[in-house]
Amino acid sequence: MTHHLPIQHALLTVVGVAFIVHFVFKRYEPQRVATHTLLLVAVPSFLSPLFLDRLPAIKALPVSVLTFWLTLLCSIAFYRLSPWHPLARYPGPLVLKLSKLPMAWISRGGRRHIYTQELHRRYGDIVRVGPNEVSISNPAAIHPFMGTSGLHKGPQWEARTATQTVHPLIAINDPKEHLRRRKPWNRALNVASLKDLEPLVANRAEQLVNLLAVSDSRRIGADGATNLGKWFSWFSYDLMSDMAFGGGSEMLINGDEGSIWPLLEVGLVNSDTFGHLPWLADYIRTFPTFGAKMKQMRSFCVQRAEERVKLGNISRKDLFYYLNNEDGAEPTPPLPEVIADGTLAIIAGSDTTSSVLSSIFYCLLTHPEAYVRLRAEVDSYYPPGETALNTKHHADMPYLNAVINEAMRLFPPISDGSQRVVPIGSGGKIFEDSYFPEGTITTVHMYSIHRDSRNFSPLPDNFWPERWIHAAAGDKNGLGMKLVLNTAAHFPFSFGPANCAGKGLAMQELRMVVSAMIQRLDMTLGEGFDATAYENDMSNYFILTRPSLPVVVRKRK
Repeated sequence: MTHHLPIQHALLTVVGVAFIVHFVFKRYEPQRVATHTLLLVAVPSFLSPLFLDRLPAIKALPVSVLTFWLTLLCSIAFYRLSPWHPLARYPGPLVLKLSKLPMAWISRGGRRHIYTQELHRRYGDIVRVGPNEVSISNPAAIHPFMGTSGLHKGPQWEARTATQTVHPLIAINDPKEHLRRRKPWNRALNVASLKDLEPLVANRAEQLVNLLAVSDSRRIGADGATNLGKWFSWFSYDLMSDMAFGGGSEMLINGDEGSIWPLLEVGLVNSDTFGHLPWLADYIRTFPTFGAKMKQMRSFCVQRAEERVKLGNISRKDLFYYLNNEDGAEPTPPLPEVIADGTLAIIAGSDTTSSVLSSIFYCLLTHPEAYVRLRAEVDSYYPPGETALNTKHHADMPYLNAVINEAMRLFPPISDGSQRVVPIGSGGKIFEDSYFPEGTITTVHMYSIHRDSRNFSPLPDNFWPERWIHAAAGDKNGLGMKLVLNTAAHFPFSFGPANCAGKGLAMQELRMVVSAMIQRLDMTLGEGFDATAYENDMSNYFILTRPSLPVVVRKRK
């Protein structure tokens, strides 16, 4: 007599194996395409013969696979929503507790910083924004999470840098390795080196101001306005190309023609989306169509690095000079490592600076009283005959620095902050009355903290540089209003040992360009400019990108 396995037993076997696979994913978090294929495709396919006694082969396979997947998804959903999940106590939207896919979709639309701020306003300082991730809007978390004894970099960089054979500095999560790789950046961008770089920055800033002062029909619309934000992108990209690879870019002269700027813009969108799904990293490396623009950008930077190496030890001490150890301070690193950090310098250094410059002039031109006050300060420090490109007074100009600080408070270029993860084996992380178990992903949300009335008031959502002047003067009742200015809650360059290595250079660029443009140009917004629409059209793809900023520019008489 032939014994047939009851179909109920076959179903129970498939269900049991699906529970085991869920445990494997939860315990080991496999990231490889081959492992995913084995566990999600091969295993349920291998179990399909259990149904052959009762079903034809053409039905046995789909029944086995669908039963397996449905059980696996239900098991995952039940666990993530259950009171036994380690982050169950933290509030947040149901869909985000289930998966990071919705947040990846929101990021694709460029509004994640606004969405996360709304979540904090609804749920509080700690919000669960993923199955194993929380966002924090309490400035008290900045030091313990991002400081010297803080947490490691989060997994978002696995997918963001998947096309690179060597991780750039920003993606390194091992503190010791990060310290080693940070050394040439520190030598290149310390106070003494920045003094050596002043002529390089001044040369590009001078070129920017001179070109803006000349009417160019190719770049000016019918209303006489030019897109000032585009000019800042060209300026910053040319300068960082000079810094990272010894030149090779002349976008201020040629515009976007033949440039790789479109690759950079598309690459940032894809990179930010992939960052929410770090398990995609191996898929990006495996399949050529994934991250194609990111790969093209890398190929371009490889070419530029090879050309710079052929130049040898040039007289100018640019960033590449230090990254490639041409100063002889450290053992010479492998070329892929140099390429990775040179690429980082161009991407992170150019787009962030142009973002802040656009924000500064948007704020100034929509607040004429601030524009007039800054011009008066620039003129007092740099009277006729003196160039405002000279840095001798920049650090001591209170209103200039207040304007820069306020613009970066409202529109930080990296609005969502820097992701961190509680290391495995650390025993977890305690913050105030909250506990985050090992493996928890955290982000101290910069945009929310910068616009929180508990840290900046009055007018936390308004451009008001005077708040920095009153606070510096010890006037806690500025203009008759209760003044709150928590400088510890202002961290546009991130914080701790993994903060922005180029902070000093960025401030040098901002002060030089703003001072020179205010001194030598007259600027007004284009006719019909809609400030509300401009802010609504700002998009956040890791770096805050801006819509067109139409400005009528004339040489100042």
